[in-house]
Amino acid sequence: MTAPRLRWGILGTASIAIRRVIPALQASSRSELVGIASRDQRRASEVAVAAGVPRAFGSYEQLLDDSDIDAVYIPLPNHLHVPWSVRTLAAGKHVLCEKPIGCNAADAATLIAAAQAHPGLVVMEAFMYRCHPRWEMVRTLVRDGSIGTLGTVHTIFSYDNRKAADIRNAPDLGGGAWLDIGCYGVSVARFLFEREPREVRGIAQVDPDFGVDHLTSAVMDFVPGTATVSCATHLAPHQSVVVHGSAARLELDLPFNPPARQPTTIRIVRDGTTSEIVIEPCDQFTLQADRFVAMALDGATPVISLADSLANMAALDAVPVPGARGGTRAG
Repeated sequence: MTAPRLRWGILGTASIAIRRVIPALQASSRSELVGIASRDQRRASEVAVAAGVPRAFGSYEQLLDDSDIDAVYIPLPNHLHVPWSVRTLAAGKHVLCEKPIGCNAADAATLIAAAQAHPGLVVMEAFMYRCHPRWEMVRTLVRDGSIGTLGTVHTIFSYDNRKAADIRNAPDLGGGAWLDIGCYGVSVARFLFEREPREVRGIAQVDPDFGVDHLTSAVMDFVPGTATVSCATHLAPHQSVVVHGSAARLELDLPFNPPARQPTTIRIVRDGTTSEIVIEPCDQFTLQADRFVAMALDGATPVISLADSLANMAALDAVPVPGARGGTRAG
């Protein structure tokens, strides 16, 4: 018999949906992409035709009303993540929502309450990197003592975006570097230490024209270890993670969005000698879809629980940065 498939819809025509998630869903053996919605029918139709998506909706509500859709991926601006996740749950559909799950911990708590009212539905934050086998290997190396005792984790994630019209530069839409990409470094540190930080301190520099942080750095105290996170939207594109242990360190290039068609590596530096673990090419977005389907249809253990998402937002909240940090906003 053919294995059951999860039928998907997408709210919005964000770049991440078009470039990465649509192809990933179409490549997932147990996923079926049914439709995509935009507030502009013409835009929805253009994307649907170009990507081979069967249905185009001129409003988000129309997609949620479609009984042929079981799950919804939400790549909307940050301030709309929770409102539309809640509405999706109310429509009886599973939710895969882009990171960060909201604009603050209060947002995440609102979503948890909504999810608890719909226990048969799955809700997950789309931290796709957590589905990549390279990160599963890194965590194994830390857990089994291959690098000794974990001491500190250093993350940097940067790109250069000075476009006034970009939602990531809009404070009322939950913009800024800390929410957009700082959330990765916070997530990685918590993932590897497997506990919550006792204290988080940070410094943010604000773009005078946009009113959002363009450079934020934070230190997280995990007792006895630490983590540092730096993120920027006015610097040359770069991302790396270095994991320091008492016996060795691990180095990862492009830790969060590696090319899907190329091998990835984990460099292990021990006593001045460097070795590599090579991970075969894979698409972490397709793996994310597959894991989500297993959660929704098979009852598999969540890759990222809502409790995890709430804790990540709480750590982000500890660093005061400008932006839409005042709670859930209506869509």
